[in-house]
Amino acid sequence: MITRSPNLLQRANRPADIPVAVERSWQAQLRDVIRDPRELLARLELDAGWLPGAQAGHALFEVRVPEAYLARMRPGDPCDPLLRQVLPLDAERDAVAGFVSDPLEEAEHTPRRGLIHKYARRVLLIASPSCAINCRYCFRRHFPYAENSPSRGQWQETLDYLRDDPTINEAILSGGDPLVSSDQRLAWLCERLAEIPHLTRLRIHTRLPVVIPERVDKALLGWLAATRLQTVMVLHINHPREIDAALVAACVRLKAAGVTLLNQSVLLRGVNDDAATLAELSEALFAAGVLPYYLHVLDPVAGAAHFDVPDDEALTLHAALRERVAGFLLPRLVREVPGETSKTPL
Repeated sequence: MITRSPNLLQRANRPADIPVAVERSWQAQLRDVIRDPRELLARLELDAGWLPGAQAGHALFEVRVPEAYLARMRPGDPCDPLLRQVLPLDAERDAVAGFVSDPLEEAEHTPRRGLIHKYARRVLLIASPSCAINCRYCFRRHFPYAENSPSRGQWQETLDYLRDDPTINEAILSGGDPLVSSDQRLAWLCERLAEIPHLTRLRIHTRLPVVIPERVDKALLGWLAATRLQTVMVLHINHPREIDAALVAACVRLKAAGVTLLNQSVLLRGVNDDAATLAELSEALFAAGVLPYYLHVLDPVAGAAHFDVPDDEALTLHAALRERVAGFLLPRLVREVPGETSKTPL
C-alpha cells in the first residue's frame, strides 16, 4: 500500500486554505457554453461570410465554447489561434486520404464498456462522454460515446477487470473530459479504484481547468487530496494565450493538493506551428507549475486535415525549439501509432 509522506499529507491539507475566487460556478459556465456558430461569430465581431462554412462544420461536430475561453480571443481576428481551435470550417467536409473516423483504432482495444486497454500496466477509462469545449482536431470527434458510457453497475464490471489483472498499476480518466462529471461521481470512482491494491497511480487527462478554471474548486481538490493514489493531471494547452491568471491560480491549488501537473499539446497548423510560440508556451507552462510533456503530431481524424503539419516540418520546428528552451522544457515530439505498445517518437 502506498502511503503519503508527512510533507505530502501536509500539502494535501492545504487546499481548503487557498481561496477559490468564483464569479459563476463551473456548472453554470458549463451549462451556458456557446453552442451556435452564429453567436460565436457575432460575439467576436467576425464577418458573416464565415457563417456558411461554420454551419457546415457545426453539422458534423457541434460548436462548444465556454465564455471564459472566448474572453481570451481577439475580436475581429478570424486567424486568432484560440478561435482557430474551435471555429468550424467548410474544410471539415473534405474527404482526405488517410484521415479516418477512428485514427487510433480504439475500437479494437475496448474489452469493457468505457474501458480502453492498449498499453501494458495502464488502462484508460471513459469517465465522461462530453467536453466543455469541442476542439475541431479532436481525435475522438467520431467516438461512439453512447456505447461507452457505463452505468454504476457496468463500472463494477470495469473495476473487476482491473482487479483481476495485477499487472495494471495506473488508471487514466479520460473522455470526453472526465471533469465534466460531478465530483460526487468522480470521488466514488476514485475511492473504488483506490481499493484495488495493485493500483498506485491515478492520471486525469483534462482541458476543463484550462477553459473553465473555476472547475478546480474545493470539492475537486478534496477528493484529489484524500486519495492514497499518486495523482497526475495532464492538461491540454496548445498556445501561451490559453494561460491566464485564473488558470495559474487553479494550477497553484492543484499542486497544493499534491497533484503532479503535466501538459500535452497538439502541433496545429495556424495555431502553434512556429518555434517562437512553442518556446513561449513551454516557458509559460513552467511558470504556472506545469511541465511540458508531449507535443503530438496530429492524429489523422476525418475532418481535421487542415490542421496537419508534415513530419519533416514538425522535426524542423522541434529542433528549433530545442535551441530556444532548457532541456527540461522540451516536450517530446510523438505520434500515436495503432498497435504500437507506446507513443512513437519522431
